[in-house]
Amino acid sequence: MYIAKSVERAGGLPVFIPLELDDVTLRRLHDRLDGVLISGGDDVDPLAYGKERRVQVTPGDETRDRVEMSLVRWAVKSNKPALGICRGAQIMNVAMGGTLHWDVSEHAGAGRHDFYPDLPTDLLAHEIKIEEDSLLSRVIGKPILRVNSLHHQAVKDVAPGFHAVAHAPDGITEAIELPHHPFALGVQWHPEALPEQPEAQAVFKAFVKACQ
Repeated sequence: MYIAKSVERAGGLPVFIPLELDDVTLRRLHDRLDGVLISGGDDVDPLAYGKERRVQVTPGDETRDRVEMSLVRWAVKSNKPALGICRGAQIMNVAMGGTLHWDVSEHAGAGRHDFYPDLPTDLLAHEIKIEEDSLLSRVIGKPILRVNSLHHQAVKDVAPGFHAVAHAPDGITEAIELPHHPFALGVQWHPEALPEQPEAQAVFKAFVKACQ
């Protein structure tokens, strides 16, 4: 519900999408929406990006993976604003042809990124460095930002056409975006859990503005 409140505070009207819809109905619903937001959740199934399942990966609902990847592809193709948060950023990357680290430990020198459940969700765990001249840099308004970290998977190979526009100190990708698209952004942290951080809420404000 934090996501819905963040969208509401930014001036948007959140609409939840049922997972049980067939593709025709889902597409009709997509076409009526002003934008698509894919939230956090369970691991993306490695089978979705051509890898074998591992015991360390706990895939959620295959239907959710399918629905969300369809929504992302349609939004990108139709130039509809799309925002991915944590798993949502990973879904965005996989949907458009990228891959994931099944666990951040697969990345050489990676630090700890999965702090849940032993630490609070609003803990500003590490900094990210944001690339200049990116959509994210314009939204955040600063090159360095401290963020919360609640993930154990991460973007590995960035989807064709997308750019990695923010990184943690250990090199883990923290944001991706699609240049020349009105608004296609995926962030690896959880801005909805930082209601008092202006930069976090600016992400939702920029998304809602792009949808208007």
